[in-house]
Amino acid sequence: MNKSLIALAVGGLAIGMTEFSMMGLLPNIANDLQISIPKAGNFISTYALGVVVGAPLLVMSSNKYAPHKVLMALMVMFSFFHLLFVLSPSYSTLIISRFMSGLPHGAFFGVGSVVATRLAQKGKEAQAVAIMFAGLTTANLVGVPLSTYIGQEYSWRTAYMLIASLGIISALTILLWVPKLEADKDTNLKKQTAFFKTPIAWVLVALISIGTGGLFAWISYIAPMMTNIANIAEANIPIVMTLVGLGMFLGNFVGGKLADTFPPAKAVIFSFCAMATCLIIVYYTVHIQWMAYAMSLVTGLIAFTIGSPLQMLLINNAKGSEMLAASAGQASFNIGNALGASLGGIPITMGLGYNSPEWVGAGLALCGALLAYVFIQMKKKATA
Repeated sequence: MNKSLIALAVGGLAIGMTEFSMMGLLPNIANDLQISIPKAGNFISTYALGVVVGAPLLVMSSNKYAPHKVLMALMVMFSFFHLLFVLSPSYSTLIISRFMSGLPHGAFFGVGSVVATRLAQKGKEAQAVAIMFAGLTTANLVGVPLSTYIGQEYSWRTAYMLIASLGIISALTILLWVPKLEADKDTNLKKQTAFFKTPIAWVLVALISIGTGGLFAWISYIAPMMTNIANIAEANIPIVMTLVGLGMFLGNFVGGKLADTFPPAKAVIFSFCAMATCLIIVYYTVHIQWMAYAMSLVTGLIAFTIGSPLQMLLINNAKGSEMLAASAGQASFNIGNALGASLGGIPITMGLGYNSPEWVGAGLALCGALLAYVFIQMKKKATA
């Protein structure tokens, strides 16, 4: 089981690097293409849109195939689309290829998280999902600072070529280590989509889409915030991203333990409220350099306690539609990505400063907590 989860984590590493490296390289890409930082931020929201489109379509179209074959195919697609991104010559072609590179993301985590729960010991399903997501957080701990350094010293295209190569390595580890689980022969489109005919499903989609926007309103503009307000040298941004990554790495396992110990919905409320608190602290303290570094670690930790509770919330409430629901969770997470990046950029364009997105993020996180409370009340009413 451990090797299987490590194989899934390698895929998470590649996906995490492509999603979060863009935040650290945003100033470099904007400078290379001679565009504004908010316009370069479109690469973040475009990737997220690709995840939203690809997650349900690829899961529904691949449900008749064995999960290990689906996971391998998704990572081959991931590498191919990233190669297109590296070779794209203009802003418009970069936007298109960035969208395509996001297509396999949600489907991989959707299928992978269900595979992880099937392999896990009873009572430790969320911790198994956390091991898979450890690849995502390891990306933030090691991969993103590395790609940020490569992008600054050589080229952002070189950094994304490395990410494309990791996709191939991921496909190979899945081939070698993931058990050949049988496909669900009884599933069909009607069975898969049944969950999404319930109001609870759409409350979950809304709380993930809105609440996780708080994370992305913060991290999307972290590089310019650190250089312009904290007066941290651009050469030290990889250090900031390492601290963010370390926080996310630790927070991921804390979230897995929380979701196995407490009801996932209550863990979600705690995480979102704590996230909002961190973002407000960042707004008021980022000009103090040591606080800027410290809160990068703390905010990353708190923000990523949300991952496993959200996945378990979806899987536990979508019997018969687990893979589609889990992939929809990733699609919703990336709606949050696009929402946070887009709304977070508005106060910047209004001249309110690079720390102004923190208020946007805090508001989004609190809305997510409120929707989690609504979900709890709906479940109580349904049970009664």
